[in-house]
Amino acid sequence: MVAKDLISEVIPSLKTSDTGQTALNWMEIFRISHLPIVNNQDFLGLISDVDIYDINQPDEPIGNHPLTLFKPYVDLETHIFDVIGIASKMNLSVVPVLDEKMHFKGVILVSDIVGYLARISGLDLPGGIIVLDVLERDYSLAQISQIVESNNARVLSSYITSISESTRLQITLKVNTTSLSSIIRTFERYGYEVKTWLTEDESLNRFYSDRFDMFMKYLDI
Repeated sequence: MVAKDLISEVIPSLKTSDTGQTALNWMEIFRISHLPIVNNQDFLGLISDVDIYDINQPDEPIGNHPLTLFKPYVDLETHIFDVIGIASKMNLSVVPVLDEKMHFKGVILVSDIVGYLARISGLDLPGGIIVLDVLERDYSLAQISQIVESNNARVLSSYITSISESTRLQITLKVNTTSLSSIIRTFERYGYEVKTWLTEDESLNRFYSDRFDMFMKYLDI
């Protein structure tokens, strides 16, 4: 998935003749904190709700005030992980997309990225979560998958979290069953440390939220 596939069809762009209040109204409607300012097809930069509050004259056109706009953007073919990296590093609610001529094509909503990641990683499918703690030298995705499949289940998605200043890894698995006891016992029999497991919907929602935050921090490089 690349940036052009995620461009929102509903988020408007601002003109310099628009007022700060107009911008704030749109931000509230779409639950975002940034909007692009565009002159014809030229991307002038992003303005935030904080910028508008700092102006303290919301009924005047934005262009009446000197603005220090920042201009983060991705091109049409930027991979979704790089889009996430920019959004995380700059704490954005939208990511502007420009074509090869530097013309503005739209923005990507960070909330849409979250939904897409949930779909491709199987997080929106029924099942359970198992988190393993292993030494880097002992990590083998093939063996982990074999253990899950030997218990008549399969891995829907997995990802690795490095533990700071450690030679250990945390392996997060989403499997297609909520009956985890036999899988856990097999992992323990093979010497894996099972850090946690989750099957309840409410617990899973909290877990997904926490893990997404960790993932965003990981990409903040």
